[in-house]
Order: sequence, then C-alpha cells, then structure tokens
Amino acid sequence: MKNWINGCSPTLTPFNTIKYNYRRDFRYQGIPRIVTPDNCKAAITKPQYYDPVLNPTYWEWAKHYEIAVIPARVRDPQDKPVVEESVGWLETWLLGWLRNQLFFSFEELNKAILERLQTLCQQPYRKRTGSRLSIFLEVDRPALRPLPAAPFELADIKVRIVPDNYHVEYDGFYYSVFYTYYRQQVTIRATLTTIEIFNNNRERITAHCRRYTGSRYVTIPEHMPEHHRKYWEFKQFNGIRYRDWAAKIGENTAYVIDKMLTAQSVEEQAYKSCMGVLQLSKKYSEERLESACAKARSINSFSFTTISNILKNGQDLIPPVPPARKALPAHENVRGNKYYH
Repeated sequence: MKNWINGCSPTLTPFNTIKYNYRRDFRYQGIPRIVTPDNCKAAITKPQYYDPVLNPTYWEWAKHYEIAVIPARVRDPQDKPVVEESVGWLETWLLGWLRNQLFFSFEELNKAILERLQTLCQQPYRKRTGSRLSIFLEVDRPALRPLPAAPFELADIKVRIVPDNYHVEYDGFYYSVFYTYYRQQVTIRATLTTIEIFNNNRERITAHCRRYTGSRYVTIPEHMPEHHRKYWEFKQFNGIRYRDWAAKIGENTAYVIDKMLTAQSVEEQAYKSCMGVLQLSKKYSEERLESACAKARSINSFSFTTISNILKNGQDLIPPVPPARKALPAHENVRGNKYYH
C-alpha cells in the first residue's frame, strides 16, 4: 500500500480525517500521491473508461492536496478486491461486537467504534510479524507527503454564463469578471469568505471578497471595457456635483447625499438614487426636502425610498413632539416658586 491508498479503504484515508487515540494522540499527518475512489456520484460525475469526469468539489479537494485521482474501472472488480473484502470482513466483525450494545447518540457509537478499531490496529497478525499499526508506521507513514498549511475548505460550485454587464450572480450579489468573457461559461467557487471565478480551462480569472450586505454589485474597474472605464473615471466628478447641489439645499440634505455616495464601493452606483432624492425638491420644495432628510437622519435610514415615503405621507410636516414634563409631586420639602418672591 506504499504511496497508494485506495479511497475506499476502511482503515486508512488520504489524510488526517480520522483520529486514533493510542498511547499518544496519533494522526496520519500526511498525503498520498494517488487516491482510487469508486465511481460514486460524490467523486465521479461520468465514469468514462478513458476520460472520467470528476465531481467539481472532489476535483477541488484533489487539487488542494495535489493528489492524483485514478478511479476504479467500471465492472472491473480486480481493481479493488482487497478493499472490498476488507470492508465486508470489518463490517461483520464490528456488527457482531456491537449487536448487543445500546447507544443513545452517534457520538457514543463513533467513540465505541474508534475504541474497537484501536484493538484491531494493534492486534498482531497471525501469519506474519507486526500489526496494522506497525506496518503503517514502517511502510505507509514515511511515504506520505506533508499536509499543507491550510486545510481544504468545502466550497459551493456554480456554473454561470457571463451576461452583457459582465457581472455574474451568486446568492443575490453580482461579481464582475473581465468583459471579454461576455457570453462565455464560467465556474464560481464560493466559500464563506471568498468568491473565485474560473474559466473553462479551470484557470482562476478573478476573485472577490464575498459580500452578504450592502451594494449588490461588486465591481473591479479593471474588468470594464475601455470606454466604460473612461466614462466611469469621468463620472467620478458627479459626486462633487451632487454634494454641492445638496449643500445648497441644507445641512441635512448634504449629510444624506454624502451617506448615500460613500455607502457604495463604486460611487456611480448611487448616482441615480442621489438624483432621485434631489429631484424631490422640485416636487415638494427645498424646505420640505430638508425637513424629510432631517427625519431620515434621525432614524438612520438613507435611501430614496425612505425620503420619498416621508414626503408622500407628510411625515416631514409633523412637528417633533417635545418630551412631556412631569409635575413635581406635592411634598413638605418642595418650597415652590413663591418661596423666591
């Protein structure tokens, strides 16, 4: 089994996914060069004889650990007779030992199985010297390669066609790719923190920090075509124009517009909303817009919809209600205002 570990082996896995508690904590702490899985859908999408197609997640796992995946041939049992025999024998051996015991959780069951496997791995062979543990330490362990610094992180894989705005969608957010991939198929690999995008040759073309809140468009300016980028660079001055316009209306309006502009990573994504807010001054007057922005500022909500609803419902016309002042209770120690006359 040196430098070759079958993915179906009951007593050995490609890396430290199973922990054995011997006299000291022991892990495999290494990686083989080759893994031979069965043709299950979790590993092999299309079990073709000459060119099997791997499951994308399984391929990512193998790529991360630099493992060669050579699936067992279909309807060719000589590829894995030792493993199949070992699985059947181990299942019978374990079930016979566990059949009269009661377990109330999977944790208890797994703990009992691991303890039973300790006995099996340390049990001497009958027809040869050593045990499974000693053979592993002498033969398999030295042949394993070291583990990488970072463990494999399970990712979600999605296939998308790049639309005309060169932003592909994942989980309600849109991430930019180079505009030259328009109408091409790309693969999104999403983890908890990162969005990676690959082309058909499995080459990474870009990466983004995954977003859960805020603007739904995540754009890298270098992904834009030249005329889009030049227009974007030119339109950067519009932020100054919107701020100047808002400052002429009032302090609260300027504050709201500035909040709307700075909330976007690419400022022009807020230009339409800013224009909508400032245009409300023509419909309702600048005084009412300033009052509505003060209301929006007090509730910490800076959007066109909020300010429009305030004006539409006349909430800006309602004067603020001062807090009620409670009268002092009658008491012999309270002198009253007449005392000072």
